[in-house]
Amino acid sequence: MNIRSLPWPRFFLRACRRLAGLVALAGLLAVQACTTVQPEDYRSEKPALVLEDYFNGTLDAWGMFQDRSGKVIKRFTVVMRCQWQGDTGTLDEDFTYSDGSREKRVWTLKRIAPGRYAGTAADVVGTAQGVVSGNALNWQYTMALPVDGKTYHVQFDDWMYLMDGRVMLNRAVMSKFGIRLGEVTLSFQKR
Repeated sequence: MNIRSLPWPRFFLRACRRLAGLVALAGLLAVQACTTVQPEDYRSEKPALVLEDYFNGTLDAWGMFQDRSGKVIKRFTVVMRCQWQGDTGTLDEDFTYSDGSREKRVWTLKRIAPGRYAGTAADVVGTAQGVVSGNALNWQYTMALPVDGKTYHVQFDDWMYLMDGRVMLNRAVMSKFGIRLGEVTLSFQKR
């Protein structure tokens, strides 16, 4: 006997198909969560990143935003003026986009424990959490992102890697509900 030939209401069969799709998606997300990179994976990498040293003074950065297909949507440059007083740092960022538009973001960073930082900015929802290990920094945060007159809260998994005393590379993956939306790539150079 074929189960489809039974007198099931159509809404029940549609609900079962949707449930099967959700179970498959949950399984995929669970597997992905088990294979994520952790800051500790970089603990022996050199040079060791000390935020208070690298983000102190003026830095220049060049970056781009790519959508999930890999298409470059925006290119930009950033001038960052950074300073620390004790355990608190200020990163004053001025963005200039390829379309001529400009944006400012000011981060306030606070060292809360060895290798652990909290960060705030006007467009960050709540507090960013950062972990430094070896040459790497991983930030996790939610940003209020304006798009076409609406504001969306998107999650950032932001990784920075110190290459030498002057150069740092940055890759941030943006997602919403666990679905990858795109990524931001930056190269920093300390003056």
